[in-house]
This record gives sequence, structure tokens and C-alpha cells, in this order.
Amino acid sequence: MRLLVLGGTEFAGRAVAEAALGRGWDVTVFNRGRHTAVPGARSLLGDRTAPDGLAALTEGEWDAVVDTWSAAPRAVRDTARLLRGRARRYVYVSSCSVYAWAPPAGYTENAPLVEGASADAEQTDYARDKRGGELAAVAEFGAEHSVLVRSGLILGPYENVGRLPWWLNRIARGGPVLAPGPRDLPLQYVDVRDLAEWVLGAVERELSGPYNLTSQQGHATMGEFLEACVGVTGAAAELRWTEPEVILDAGIEPWTELPVWLPPGTDLHDALHAADVSRAVATGLSCRPVDETVADTWSWLRSIGGTAPQRPDRTFKGLDPEVEAKVLSR
Repeated sequence: MRLLVLGGTEFAGRAVAEAALGRGWDVTVFNRGRHTAVPGARSLLGDRTAPDGLAALTEGEWDAVVDTWSAAPRAVRDTARLLRGRARRYVYVSSCSVYAWAPPAGYTENAPLVEGASADAEQTDYARDKRGGELAAVAEFGAEHSVLVRSGLILGPYENVGRLPWWLNRIARGGPVLAPGPRDLPLQYVDVRDLAEWVLGAVERELSGPYNLTSQQGHATMGEFLEACVGVTGAAAELRWTEPEVILDAGIEPWTELPVWLPPGTDLHDALHAADVSRAVATGLSCRPVDETVADTWSWLRSIGGTAPQRPDRTFKGLDPEVEAKVLSR
């Protein structure tokens, strides 16, 4: 298989490139050259936002293209248009954010979608940008030759958003840790490597259409997630389970200040931790245990000195130590 990964040096794109090379595929990555490419992949340089930035892609043929773009949809449109006829399938890594807010628990791929998106648009907001990217992929490759990967929360090695790395570093410092409850709160996420394997399987099976791509509901709980962090770091940390009401009354922001966590019974939790993923499971999605995701992320984090890379277009994640101490002292 000949695979072109647009990006291919960070997080999801890198995981796809590594998994494809592991299968013996011929892998080409196209990016701006700001990060080290995966060893074994052929590199093409270009900037999708610059005039003539796609020049390196004017020649070549591929069995599939994987695109993780999350800014102006017109960049997806232009790239897909250039590659149409020279690639058989276009896989666009989208997001569950494309659903009209807020999708109810158990929502499927048929749930209503955000309005106002366009394949021709400049950058607007994350939800409409991702939906615009979907529209661009389908417009250029057709519904039968495009795959829309509506990912949820993505965790694992190479994470450049700051969620699991923050928890690991916080727990590694030890001491009392504000653990947002309830302990048995169900989580839904996907290890980036499991996402990558499903994407490659989708190419091999010649799948098409949209797929909610995350683990099944309750694949892990908040307790299992944080206890795994304690276990792999070996830290002398004490998880202090705290009621959601206490956390919210303190003005702490779910998801950003306490990454991954969303209070139960809210639209936020249902939208991000309660999607129906039966379509993806039926087509080969398999998710590894939370212990493995946490352990491998910790191993990677230590290998790079403990500080994870941070995408400049994403907000900082984590709780101020003084705020945490104040809540724990009540």
C-alpha cells in the first residue's frame, strides 16, 4: 500500500505513519518540516497555507491519503482537489465536535451536524472547520471514496494537547491530588495507536462514510484512569476524590483545568463520553486497556525529559497548584 500522510510528524499523523510503516507500507509524509519525520518515511515539504505551498504534491500516486487538518477548510479542499485522480481514498480525521451542540448520550453518525460550515471557508471555529474539512473531502473524492473519522478524546504517546501528560506530571509530583469524582465516572477515549490501526484497516477494507471513533462507553472509569497514573509513576500520591459540586463551586473548569474530566449528567459529559461507536467496532475498532495507554505515554514522556510538546493553537491544560491546595484544604 502507498500511503500519503498530510502532516505525519505529530500525534495522530505520526501514529498513522508509524503504524503503516509497521505493516510494510510505502509511506510519504507532507509537512512544513518543523518536526522530525518518522524514520523510514519519505518526506515532502510544503505549507498548505502558502502560495504554491502544495507544489511538492503535484506528482505521485497513492492508494490512500490521511489528513488531520483542523484549520481553514479550504486547505483540505485545495489538497483533495490536487490529489483527486491520483489517490484512491481520502481519510479525513475529523471530530465528534461536528455534531450540533449538544448531541444526546448514545448519538450515532446520523445525529444533526453543526450548521454554517463550508468547504471553501477560511478558519472560523473548531467545529465548523472540521465539518468544512469533511465537506471538502467528500466534494472532491465522493462519498464512496472518503472516510470521515469523527474522533473523540485522543490519548497516548506523542500527545501535544496536554491532557494525559499533565495528569502524569501532576501525580508524579506526589502528595494529595484533587481527583474529580465520582470514582466510577465512565470515560470514553481512543488511544492514538488504536485510531491509527483502525484508519489503516479502513483503507484496506475500502470503507467509506462517517465513523464515531473512540472507545465504547465506560471503556475505563475516572478511577481506573488516575489509579493507572499513580501506578506507572510510582509516586507517593494520594488521590483525594472530590464531589463534582465542590469542584464546580470552586470555579474550576472541567476538561481544561481538570483534563479529561467532565461532570456526570451534563451535556458536556454526554457529548464527549457517551457516543455510540458500534459502527466503528463492527468494522474492526479494538481499544487497548487504559493501563497500557497510560504506561506507554509515561515512558514516552520520560524519554523526552518530562515536558510534552504543546500545539500553539490549543489552550493550556491543568490546574493551578494554589487552587488545588485551596480546594483540598476545605
